[in-house]
Amino acid sequence: MTQKNIVLLSALAAAVVALAGCAAPGTPPDIQTLADQTFKASFLPGKGQDLTRLEQDQTQKDCSVSRAAPTKALAATMMAREAQTIVYPADGKLMGDWKAGAKVFNGGFTMHIGSFMPNKPDAVHGGNCYACHQGEAKELAYGNMGSSLLHWGKNRGQKPQVIKYTYEKIYNAKAFNACSAMPRLGHKQILSPKQITDLVAYLVSPDSPINK
Repeated sequence: MTQKNIVLLSALAAAVVALAGCAAPGTPPDIQTLADQTFKASFLPGKGQDLTRLEQDQTQKDCSVSRAAPTKALAATMMAREAQTIVYPADGKLMGDWKAGAKVFNGGFTMHIGSFMPNKPDAVHGGNCYACHQGEAKELAYGNMGSSLLHWGKNRGQKPQVIKYTYEKIYNAKAFNACSAMPRLGHKQILSPKQITDLVAYLVSPDSPINK
């Protein structure tokens, strides 16, 4: 081991000791046990919030094993499997209320850990879409992991095939990109079909501020 590595390890050990020394009174000595307890307490039963969320389904396993680069044949199999999960509204209408869609797009915390509080077990997930996508031009605090959705409908029109594609992509993005990083918002019941139709309207409707 080089002198440099010894110095780095010594510094790391000192940092660990310092952090342990700063623990609040009454903190259990087994930090890992405390971390596990805190982690599990962040999940609530129902609505996909329990620990079963951590169990990978077949598509997630395929993406993990292939390091998100499946062969063309495997990707085709995966996308076909995911396409079968898409459920449409009972009334067949894929365009809802764009104003309600704006709230879904710009609000909520989807299903990340701690997004539900014990005193609000029925809180609405929301889409938290702006965390990854640009929406309205006035919004400055959007993320850029996903593509910009500004002028989505303005650039594509409002034809039935555009509306259908938008609904399906939101419902299960993996039906189009086998290892997409986008949450399967409908398939995993993060959003209801009604909420997704509202998002479709927000993205496609010419009255939506996204298309202004």
